[in-house]
Amino acid sequence: MDPELTIMEVDEAMTRAVEYAIHEFAAVRTGKASPAVVENLDVHVHSYGSSMKLKQLAMITTPDARMIQIDPFDAATTKDIERAIRESKLGLNPATAGKVIRLPVPELSTERREQLVKAIKQMAEEARVRVRSARRDGMETLKKGEKDGAITEDDLHRLEKEVQNLTDKAIKDIDLHVGSKEKELMTV
Repeated sequence: MDPELTIMEVDEAMTRAVEYAIHEFAAVRTGKASPAVVENLDVHVHSYGSSMKLKQLAMITTPDARMIQIDPFDAATTKDIERAIRESKLGLNPATAGKVIRLPVPELSTERREQLVKAIKQMAEEARVRVRSARRDGMETLKKGEKDGAITEDDLHRLEKEVQNLTDKAIKDIDLHVGSKEKELMTV
């Protein structure tokens, strides 16, 4: 058992948990147009005889704060993309102008903003659980290493502190991102 490798694995697992939470937060619609709204969610377009992600079929941009613009690479897929957006649970109504699809992003109600904040906090708690799970696994590995004689008791205490510091840092990162996303959601 290599204690430094264990610490690296714990750090990597915690970093992945934080990054996953950030990725999940990006998919939450804030009332402000963002390509992530349609890119990261599972908007699958049935075209060319198969199901493809929207970002594989079109360029997604935001010309202003209230509009998402989708430019299909092939004009023949425009109707398929429009249908996929209508059938998705995004709650957006596509407007087609020639080859370009525009998605106006409506203002969010206060009630809906509060629901989204609750959803963000739930996602954050799931990420914290992942971080604590990585902490527990690391601590168990270190205790097993001490029991097997691979590390001393002093090393165990030092390494446990290091794992705890990594845990505190990861949880603080998650809380920081929750705070900024909550602020973004509640800003009218």
